[in-house]
Amino acid sequence: MNLILFGAPGAGKGTQSELLIKRQNMTQISTGDLFRAAIKGQTALGKEAQGYMDKGQLVPDSVVIRMVEEVLAKGVKDIILDGFPRTVAQAEALEELLKKMNLSIGKAIFLEVPMQVLMDRLTGRRVCKNCGAVYHIVGKPTKKEGECDVCGSEVIQRNDDKEEVIGTRLKTYQEFTSPLKEYYKKAGKFIEVDGNRGTEEVYTEIEKIIK
Repeated sequence: MNLILFGAPGAGKGTQSELLIKRQNMTQISTGDLFRAAIKGQTALGKEAQGYMDKGQLVPDSVVIRMVEEVLAKGVKDIILDGFPRTVAQAEALEELLKKMNLSIGKAIFLEVPMQVLMDRLTGRRVCKNCGAVYHIVGKPTKKEGECDVCGSEVIQRNDDKEEVIGTRLKTYQEFTSPLKEYYKKAGKFIEVDGNRGTEEVYTEIEKIIK
């Protein structure tokens, strides 16, 4: 089955994707990864995307779709789409592309977690300045306050983990996913999964959906 996995920052989407790749042999298509790889490899699409990004513009849907098409053309199966589509226009373009390639999306799974829980998860994150080890003030605190367990360096809160930044990211997510929920409900592919549980509980439910 081909899936689209949606989730706000901190909802656990990355963790669930990793488990599906490992346990179900699925292939993740992350548009962020595609951009980075194409730009690094200086492919034609990578150069085109870089041109927009250098001007501070959004990369057009047509370029993103062509990047996704390049991956699908390699014959990958059981895909998880991550970070795409972000708008109804992108969802429609994706549908057209899949139809052309005799493929389809089985389910669009939305990991739902209350906003306050997401805020607590993200603002509680701390990172070592030196080695990059990640901690959480509640879930995974350092043994000695403010000091990395691995290398002893200072542990800090990154700017993008501060409350005002997280609030903006969560608001943006809500704005772009609301219309997508309606789109996939009409298509009969929408499934909501409670992400405010343990990792294995959430994974078990997703596993049932795909089987």
